[in-house]
Amino acid sequence: MTDFDAIKAGMQIAVPYNVHLGLEVAEVAPGRGVVTLPDKAEIRNHVGSQHAGALFSAGEAASGAAFVGAFAERLGELTPLAESGEIAYRKVARGVITATGRLDTDAEELLAALDEDGVVRFAVGVELTNAVGDVVAEMTVRWHVRANAES
Repeated sequence: MTDFDAIKAGMQIAVPYNVHLGLEVAEVAPGRGVVTLPDKAEIRNHVGSQHAGALFSAGEAASGAAFVGAFAERLGELTPLAESGEIAYRKVARGVITATGRLDTDAEELLAALDEDGVVRFAVGVELTNAVGDVVAEMTVRWHVRANAES
């Protein structure tokens, strides 16, 4: 059985840049990841809202948590890389922001493709919301995952 709490704790410290931003990995589950972006003066922009780069980082981290949750049992065999990301800013982002990533493709299907081809590409959708649930941004992160070469 997968220990998602242990995975969440590891992800919390795995990326120094995300630690620097103060991102909190709130949830890792099969195909779902939730990350919160704090409201800190150091990461606000010139109009006092969350900086676009910080929002992007939170979304990318949530997509990574969704990926990790889906591939948890095989992480040691894989090299994942975010291949591209697109974000659409919908509303001024103020306060704490929650980024929720969801893998829409069945993980078993992706693992089967990975086993057959040695590589798989897929997208993770992310919704970023403020404290009252307003969508402030929507994002898609495309992942490239390859099987590690056997030694």
